[in-house]
Amino acid sequence: MADNPVDAHSRGRIGSVRVGSVRVSLARHSALGGAVQYNSGAQLDPSQVEYRSGGVGGRVAVGGGVSIIMLILALVFGINPGELMGGTSGSAGGSASGTDLTQCQTGADVAKDRNCRFVVYANTANAYWAGLLQGYQPIKTVLFDGQTPTGCGTASTQVGPFYCPNDKNVYLDPTFTEQMLVKQLGGRGGDAAEAYVIGHEYGHGIQDMVGTLAQVQSAGQSTGADSAQVALELQADCYAGAYLAHVAQQPNSPISQITQDDLNRVADAARAVGDDSIQKMSTGQVNPESWTHGSSAMRQHWLAVGFKTGDPQSCSKVFTNGQ
Repeated sequence: MADNPVDAHSRGRIGSVRVGSVRVSLARHSALGGAVQYNSGAQLDPSQVEYRSGGVGGRVAVGGGVSIIMLILALVFGINPGELMGGTSGSAGGSASGTDLTQCQTGADVAKDRNCRFVVYANTANAYWAGLLQGYQPIKTVLFDGQTPTGCGTASTQVGPFYCPNDKNVYLDPTFTEQMLVKQLGGRGGDAAEAYVIGHEYGHGIQDMVGTLAQVQSAGQSTGADSAQVALELQADCYAGAYLAHVAQQPNSPISQITQDDLNRVADAARAVGDDSIQKMSTGQVNPESWTHGSSAMRQHWLAVGFKTGDPQSCSKVFTNGQ
């Protein structure tokens, strides 16, 4: 794989771009730093995001001797923190009250309150899947600082973003990009990288709704590059790619366009959360048999498959064609 997973080869309006091992085409725009371009006039639905502050409670059950970096390895972009680390987290400890981000009414509000960007991510992800799945029930994103009780145990900043199948919510600390993705995993960060993370977690929600999640979990936890657990994560990456391919194409979408810089940041995020990348950083060695989410190359590849095809049905091939 090339050193730069997103590589433009045209200086014209339309560029040919490589994301992972798949070449895609997109409109060529100037780099925007870390922020995507928002549609200031787009209407937002803040009820799809809840914000909890000052939450306290128990802690996720974790086996002895688990370091922060191994916690990240097991949990980042995961499903159930307790299950992935061999603990049990079936109920929430304590209680927390949350509020809707009522100040987030239009795309212009992202510039006034950066938390509004999470309303954009939730709105666009829910709109995308509602257009594809009959009877789709919107998934709520719950933002928190510190820690908060969930249907899967107590979430904390160290746990990272995850989808909880017990209460059908996505949980994340809004500082995770800076604190985890950038500072701990060496990623570039940015809004597009966050949209990828949200797209991945909503992908787990889709797997829950259609039964894929239950099938994989009923087979028992497994690890390794060819495991069903890794395929589950790669399919969620593929779903995120399909979502990102459509997000800027919808009429009145709060995200007006996805640029080359955005794609670079998305591909870099997939690289940063690859099991091999984290293992190299934490231990200096790579052990594919212990992988739970897939290598950087695998994650970039399936993200790119979803983006190129724009068809979530293509993401099922990860279970039949290998990773």
